[in-house]
Amino acid sequence: MSDEASPATPAPENPRGGPRTRRRGPRLSRRALLLALGGASLASPALASSAGAGAPPRTAPVPRGRVDGLLARLTLDEKVSLLHGAADPATLGQAGYVPGVPRLGIPPLRLADGPAGIRVHRTATALPAPVMLAAAFDPGLARAYGRVVGREGRALGQDVLLAPMANLIRTPYAGRNFETFSEDPLLTADLVAEEIRGIQAEGLVATVKHFALNNQERDRATVDVRVGEQTLHETELRAFEAAVAAGAGAVMAAYNKVDGVHAAENAGLLTGILRERWGFDGWVMSDWDAVHTTAGALSAGLDMEMPGGSRYGAALRDAVRDGRIDEAAVDRSVRRVLAARERFGLLEAARAPRPARDAASGARLALRVATAGATLLRNEKDALPLTGRAARSLAVLGPTAAVPFVSGGGSAHVVPDAARSPLDALRARAGKDATVTHAVGEDLFGRPLPPLRPAADLEGVQVASGATWSRTTTLTTTDPDEWTFLVHYSGARPAVTLDGTELFPVREGVAEYFAGGLLGQAPDGLTVRRATLRLAAGPHELRITAHGGPTGQLFRLRAVTGAGRAADVAEAVRTARAAHSVVLFAYEDATEGQDRTTLALPGHQEALIEAVTAANPRTTVVLNTSSAVTMPWLARTAAVLQMYYPGQEGAAATAAVLFGDADPGGRLTQTFPASDDHHPTAGDPRRYPGEDGVEEYGEGVHIGHRWYEAKGVVPLFPFGHGLSYTTFRYEDLTASPGAAGGLDVTFTVRNTGRRPGVDVAQVYVGPSPDLTGTGVDQPRSALAGYRRLELAAGERRRVTVPVTARSLSSWDTARHAWILGTGRRTVRVAASSADPGLGIGVEVRTP
Repeated sequence: MSDEASPATPAPENPRGGPRTRRRGPRLSRRALLLALGGASLASPALASSAGAGAPPRTAPVPRGRVDGLLARLTLDEKVSLLHGAADPATLGQAGYVPGVPRLGIPPLRLADGPAGIRVHRTATALPAPVMLAAAFDPGLARAYGRVVGREGRALGQDVLLAPMANLIRTPYAGRNFETFSEDPLLTADLVAEEIRGIQAEGLVATVKHFALNNQERDRATVDVRVGEQTLHETELRAFEAAVAAGAGAVMAAYNKVDGVHAAENAGLLTGILRERWGFDGWVMSDWDAVHTTAGALSAGLDMEMPGGSRYGAALRDAVRDGRIDEAAVDRSVRRVLAARERFGLLEAARAPRPARDAASGARLALRVATAGATLLRNEKDALPLTGRAARSLAVLGPTAAVPFVSGGGSAHVVPDAARSPLDALRARAGKDATVTHAVGEDLFGRPLPPLRPAADLEGVQVASGATWSRTTTLTTTDPDEWTFLVHYSGARPAVTLDGTELFPVREGVAEYFAGGLLGQAPDGLTVRRATLRLAAGPHELRITAHGGPTGQLFRLRAVTGAGRAADVAEAVRTARAAHSVVLFAYEDATEGQDRTTLALPGHQEALIEAVTAANPRTTVVLNTSSAVTMPWLARTAAVLQMYYPGQEGAAATAAVLFGDADPGGRLTQTFPASDDHHPTAGDPRRYPGEDGVEEYGEGVHIGHRWYEAKGVVPLFPFGHGLSYTTFRYEDLTASPGAAGGLDVTFTVRNTGRRPGVDVAQVYVGPSPDLTGTGVDQPRSALAGYRRLELAAGERRRVTVPVTARSLSSWDTARHAWILGTGRRTVRVAASSADPGLGIGVEVRTP
């Protein structure tokens, strides 16, 4: 793999830039594989703390000298130009661009999407999704992840990274759950902070997003989130505060409203909490097209509008000239932007040379993260790892077995230098003496249409530049059936009508551009749209019109029928019966811009799994999903391995874990519900997706695993769950006073099995008796610390996990401040939130 990869074929532009194709190619060598494994009112109830009660403000002094000198020389037009985005005259395919001021030597800024790698026209390292990084429970790995993204961002011509995402996983339906880390405030805060440190160590500005409470995609631009003050501070804000403490250079304001005011013009958030309470000294930008006012947003603390200047361009300049906005308010935002740029050396026209891209190092880190985050949910009778006959006679099934599923859709989608399919990786790992067979089970991209009258070959139509291609033909069906039509195209989407109805109408908003990381592109890179409907038997008029545009295009029209699906399942069953063991790959394709509507696997995958497991009970299901899925088929499987969206080295990592070259090192960072009816936002539309435009966080501080314990609801798999190929035991638990009112929790971890393995020991604390009855709500238990360990067979290790005073504290709405939860409290070390583990009582005292 060379350090400088050739560019991917450019795809049609979308609002956030970046390419929309994927490539397959070479894998890491076996040796490399093994090495790599080593405007709201300040009186708003939720924002009342922003008025300054409690901890004093920590605002750092604004840098003087050069920044003030530049500010004094800037004209009003130049000041305004630094506060909004514009079209890039030499775009690299990034999401945003802010012009410079050449006469003063101020260079432009380029801002790239990048939760899982740099999204530009060129290829980049496609890292595993952040939710998979989080599954490793390893802040040090998060910093290494950040350093890869930071170096690549600089190497690919970028100055600002629009990541990480710090919003909590509040509902399992949220379309961007794969872009963030966890349902747990502590774990999310730790990982966000370390990733930011890694990113910025390489000279790239990190932008923590989306501030705040952007926990769903449905109605994200309009929903009004109502949240109590204690809930806000103890849950969603914890990771953002950690990001500020880690030195994040920028913050992105969210789309949604908070207590009736859009986040991008919410003074309680942007000024009261972010700057006055936490001392943030970077700049605040909007999410794309999320600004609704000029004066309101500027006075609230929004410094930069992206990606254009509808509110902060001519409108802002004219408001200053007319005296409706004081130029001092503009100066304040310009100073913040310039000060942050000076800190990162982004005011130097002749900045230090950018580093070369290190693709090989990125690939090694991608493999390391995918292996560390691989989460084994079930393993009956030691079905895994595959050894002996199971490793020599293997059927590899499922729609994503032969197609690399690298990343989710939307602004987090990255096109790698190369990505191997799981089928290829498993065949290579099994070796030439093994028999590895394959059946698709469910067709994702369609087959050629049956004969049409008059005849029309729609399998590969080339339309010349400037030309228009049109046909009207008849599709005749012999039986009533469910049909999924798919159009694959390289230019403007062809218009296709069936019996006068448009099959692929233009979608609303970003859904037109973001169609998922898997289903949106065919294996050869053509864009794909699909439509499913039931057809009666008989003739159906089909009309197709396609335009070549400026460069010409290729398109094809395909379909999948119910009869074809039945044949695919039958073939998969035959293949499963003929093999000793089965590995079945299943998927769920999430994307920015839309939420899921169910926790079930999409399409007909559940029927496929049920048919295959009935034919061969030695079936392992590998899940490439963004978040939790329900599993009515679970009891019939031998094993289930959760691999999320595993990045460009996902196939190699999957093979390594399945064959036992690596221990599955991941643990769940979100609870998997047993059904759509049993999770924190189920059955109450006021909680999700909202009613009459208003959404209430009625669960309070009982988010995620805390809710399951408070309500006594048994999940499918609890937070923190994950199996190893060995076993562990906790012994000799003690707790003693720690630093600044915290605790030091010490215990022994013993590997009681016969092979090396990974354990994630989790420390939970119970409520404070001294806060009971005071009106301060408390979880029955909360994650307070954790430690990832790799132990040899029979090894035992004494471990101390520090628990900070913050993790022992609650937010007091009367004082608008943190209060230490004193008294005798339960401390438990466990393998998951539901594991009784080993517990003791400890006295917590004010230091």
